[in-house]
Amino acid sequence: MAVAEAWATLKHAIEAYTGLSAATFFTVLALAVAIYYAVSGFFGEPAVVSDKREVEAEELEPLPPPVQIGEVTEEELRAYDGSDPKKPLLMAIKGQIYDVSQSRMFYGPGGPYALFAGKDASRALAKMSFEEKDLTGDISGLGPFELDALQDWEYKFMSKYVKVGTIKKPDFEKDVPTVDASEATAQTAEGSSLNTTVTADDLEERKEVVAGEEAKE
Repeated sequence: MAVAEAWATLKHAIEAYTGLSAATFFTVLALAVAIYYAVSGFFGEPAVVSDKREVEAEELEPLPPPVQIGEVTEEELRAYDGSDPKKPLLMAIKGQIYDVSQSRMFYGPGGPYALFAGKDASRALAKMSFEEKDLTGDISGLGPFELDALQDWEYKFMSKYVKVGTIKKPDFEKDVPTVDASEATAQTAEGSSLNTTVTADDLEERKEVVAGEEAKE
């Protein structure tokens, strides 16, 4: 009853102030709202779209310049795996560390190569492996094709990314004595000459044995 009275009062007020019937008034009102949204679609954009574009603009802000970190251990390198957005995204190949922050979509969290970030992934890249055991800088035992693949990856990183440091070798590797290249060449040549002499002596003995057998016959 109260609703009917309120509706009757509203109809009377609309007719008194606008000179239109209630049905005509609400039809005009609906058309006005529709026209408003149509026009605003041409000259403006919804707030949701605007907010989305603002967020995208923030994400596309220029990256800070690469920072040199010097010589770090493999454990320290793991802190740059992209889990902390305030730190650069780093990755190493053959002990050389590169800033790959510009390719965060590939090497950052959720990217297809995210497991390589914060590590020396030389072996994994050479073998194109995603196994945990291959996420190491140890490239011993790799075949020529795998080493060629690794070389291609290294050239790509050298041309595209900035080198920012190197991986610190363990102390036991530093203590291993190194042989000068000239000394190694001399030792190799000496060994080759000895091998050649032995081979010649063996051939001479074989010739004498064959000659003796032919004389007996």
